[in-house]
Amino acid sequence: MRKSAARLLTLATLSMVLATAPVITKVYANGDDNPSPPASESKKGKKKSEASPSQEYAKFAEGYRAAYSTVYDRQDYAGAIDQLKALGHDDNAAVANLIGYSYRKLGDYKLSQVWYERALKADPNHVKTWQYYGLWQVEQGNRDQALYHLNKIAQLAGKDSEEYRSLAAALEQPPGTGLVY
Repeated sequence: MRKSAARLLTLATLSMVLATAPVITKVYANGDDNPSPPASESKKGKKKSEASPSQEYAKFAEGYRAAYSTVYDRQDYAGAIDQLKALGHDDNAAVANLIGYSYRKLGDYKLSQVWYERALKADPNHVKTWQYYGLWQVEQGNRDQALYHLNKIAQLAGKDSEEYRSLAAALEQPPGTGLVY
């Protein structure tokens, strides 16, 4: 009797794990291309949205992808900042990082730093922010800080990651070359 009860318990546990696996996979599959918005969306004084969470996420993801394209395809950094802030999720690490990147590309290093730090506060393991903030450090001549960022990327994503290779290549350049990444 005990063996059959143990087997039944094991089977039930395995079934629960398998049943929740797609949800877990979906949560962790979201990267910088499709960041997840914060859980609470309600605004005071407004009627709660009739849209389902998946519809809200789809709208957010569409807006983020449009801003992402504005940054990387059109290099319209000021326009992208407006688009990203309009999403209403600038406390999301991917959003804050992209705002920081845009400010850096516009040459506003102080605001860029603020946004990179905001992104890391939201997610201390956001590899893309460590990369971009590390490139910011290189541009500022802070090579020791950039090396710290490089080591953090190695811990989080490994030395074979694109983020690690990008920052390592920037650090290989002679100091003071004035290169902007």
